This record gives sequence, structure tokens and C-alpha cells, in this order.
Amino acid sequence: MSTLLEKLTAYGASDYYGFHMPGHKRKLDMLEGVTPCQIDITEIDGFDDLHHAEGILREAQERAAETYHADETHFLVNGSTVGILSAILGVTRRGDEILVARNCHKSVYHALEMQGLHPVYVYPGFDPDTQLNTEISADDIRRALETHPYIRVAVIVSPTYDGIVSDVESIAEAVHVHDIPLIVDEAHGAHFGFHPCFPENANQKGADIVIHSLHKTLPSLTQTALLHINGERVDRRRVRKYLHMLESSSPSYVLMAGIDACIHMLRERREELFGPYVEMLKRTRKELGSLKYLRLVESNAMEPSKLVISCAGSGLSSRELYRKLLDDYHLQPEMRAGGYVLLMTSVGDTEEGMERLVNALFSIDREAEERQKAKDAVWEGQMECPGAGGFPRQELIYAPGEAEDLREKDPAGIRKVSWKDCVGETAMEYAYLYPPGCPMIVPGERVSQETADMLQWYQEQGFAVEGLKEDSWIEVWKHG
Repeated sequence: MSTLLEKLTAYGASDYYGFHMPGHKRKLDMLEGVTPCQIDITEIDGFDDLHHAEGILREAQERAAETYHADETHFLVNGSTVGILSAILGVTRRGDEILVARNCHKSVYHALEMQGLHPVYVYPGFDPDTQLNTEISADDIRRALETHPYIRVAVIVSPTYDGIVSDVESIAEAVHVHDIPLIVDEAHGAHFGFHPCFPENANQKGADIVIHSLHKTLPSLTQTALLHINGERVDRRRVRKYLHMLESSSPSYVLMAGIDACIHMLRERREELFGPYVEMLKRTRKELGSLKYLRLVESNAMEPSKLVISCAGSGLSSRELYRKLLDDYHLQPEMRAGGYVLLMTSVGDTEEGMERLVNALFSIDREAEERQKAKDAVWEGQMECPGAGGFPRQELIYAPGEAEDLREKDPAGIRKVSWKDCVGETAMEYAYLYPPGCPMIVPGERVSQETADMLQWYQEQGFAVEGLKEDSWIEVWKHG
């Protein structure tokens, strides 16, 4: 049996090409001087302390703030998750109301549970042509804030995992009318603002707190991220307090060096890296636009680094396309969803890698054409996901924290039902696909028929539904 290190080393030496995070794409020369064991130290003399930064780490964070147009920036070595938790906990008090985009990452819901917050949800739109959830509407934000005057903070995700960007500037204006802060989970937009091909980042569009995952779309090591704070609406002391509580007390100097090296790259080599990458990306997207049966999904709200390949009309399921790319062509996608496969690109990509992807997709596309001509039965294609009408909506019975309180006060009140029998029940567990990690079900919600159908469909299609203790079953509250 191989050790993890042995398996990783063998994989690193193989011809598998990654269209997934991290953005350095396993290229050793992207981050100069980052050799793990050689630079893996603790808080020794001359190397500062992240939790009380006064020297070299303070200077590094100030450079990051300047690079990202933020007032204040903090290094995160526990990923964006610790930034999201610290941001929400830092700007709320127990029991507050909070405006939440329902397509947020699971870490947002964990913060709600930890702080006993009462969510007011706004939902993304839906594009039936692309079969993707779209932006969060500024008008929906305005209406929610007018209807719920006690909301203390708004939280949205932009861009989404699929690359959909909301109008952060208009949303910030709507939120600031009520003199409350806007938190933007911009984890997948760490590359924003460094080339005209991409939007400006949320710091430049009025957000009060912005979280970036450097490792997702830039050459940086996994778990490296940034938290930015702007303006006067945020109690910075409390956000810093939660960062100190939740982030490791022994932050990795390897990861912090990786963050600083990435920032240095953005400051000194921006044009050298982004110029050729953008040209390669534009050329790739243009070529993929000629696919006949597979389809490159495009929309005005989608930032171009994500390549979303729809299977609709190809006779393939997303699972089959994913496996073909991986098994037949040694191309590792980031994820698959109901009717598409997502491939992530970055400045770390190569001409050879992009060419392999284009050739593979056109080869698979020709196979689809041959099936159509032969009138193969598989041409009927995959069954449409029951949730293809947009993000599932459910009635909120209890806030996530209240549901957890019920569990602790009355453990006997929890019962277990099968997915097919859970319609109308009040869920006491999360259910989500990972990635992307946006919960279909949150504890305290009454399960809709659509969501129950989605759970069963995803299982039939070979997806792993996470967050549940037992496959095909969900814990619910005894009183429904």
C-alpha cells in the first residue's frame, strides 16, 4: 500500500493535467523559493507573529492590501472558511438578523449556527438556456432590507463556483442605504482586477469585507487566502478577535511565504503572466464555441476563467463526460454538476494543456455526432435534474442555531426518514454536493418536493451527497 506522499509524488510525475484548483497547476517555477521543508519554521526571532504582526508579516499584509485596493488585509492559512466565519461573527451579535444569499458556501451557514443568527434569504436568478443559477439582484436586496429593518449585515457570494458575477457595486449601494456592512465571498475571484478581461474586485466596488482564496484561481498553495476590511462600518477589533480565535495559533510559514510570493508575482509580473494567459483563454473559448453537441456555456454575467461545458444534446451525462476526460485523456476537471462539467483555468495553465483539452472535447463531440447518425439509444441523453428550475426554495421553520438547540435539548425528538419520505419534514441535517458546497438543505428548513427529488436524482446519477450521517436518509424534527 502506497503512503500518501508516495501516491502524490507519483501523480505529480504523471501526465495528468489539472483543470482544477490550486491555480499554480503543480508548476514548481510559479512561486520562486517556496521549498517546504527548507522554509518550514515557527515564530522564531526575526520572523514576526501573524497574530501580533509588527514586522515582516505586517509589511507583507500591507503590501497585499495595497495590491488588492483594501484598507486592511489579513493572511489566512485556514482557507477562506476562517475568513468567512470571522467576518460574520465579527460584525454580528448573537440572535441578530442577517441577509444571506441562499447560494452561499456552507461556511456561511456554519457561522449562522455558531452565532445563533436568523437568516433572511435572497435567491439567485435562473437562466433556463444555460441551466445555471445567475446573479443576486440588487432589487431583491433592497426589498429584503426594507421588509426586514433589523438586518445587521448582508452576505453574498460573487463570483459563484460557476463564475457568475453579481453587480456588487449596486448591491453595496443598496446595503449602505441602511448603514450596514456588505460581506462578499469573492473566494473564486482572487484574479479579479489584474487584467481588463476580468471584473474589478469587490474592494473596488464598495464591499466592506471581502474574502479571497488565492489558491483557487492564482498560483498559491492550498489553504492560502486573504480577508480584506474597508471603511468604518465594520468593527475591526471584533473581526480581528475572531481571526485570532479561529485561525491556527501555529500558522504555517510555508503557506504565508506562498501568499507573499503570490502577492509579489501580482505586483511585479502581472502583465507578463496575465497578458499571454488571457490571449490563450480567448483563443480557447473561441475554439470551444464551435462544438456541435457539447456546448461551452457563456453569459454576460459569467467571468471567462471558468470553462463550463454543457452535456445537454450530447447524449452524455455529466458523469460520463467527466470520466471520459479523466480516464481517456488524463484531464482532471474541477467538478461536475447536474448537466455540465466545470474546468478551471489560471495563469498557471500552459498552451499544451489547453490544446489537450480542446482536442479532447472535439474528439468527444465527434463521438456524439456518430451516435446521432447511428440513432443510438443513448442519444436520448440524460434525464434532466429535478432542480433544473433554479436554486431550491424551502420554508424556514427554525434558524440553523435554533435547530441545533432543539437537538441538544431534546435528542429524542430527532427521527430518521428516507429521502423519498422527507417532503414536508423539518430537516435537522445539511445536505450538499461538494464541490461546490452550497447546501440544498439547511437544518431548520421544511424539505420541499423539488429538493427531495433532487436528492434522489443526484444519488441515481452517482453524485455523493454530503452532510448527512447516513446515505439515503435524513434526520428530521419529530413535530414535522
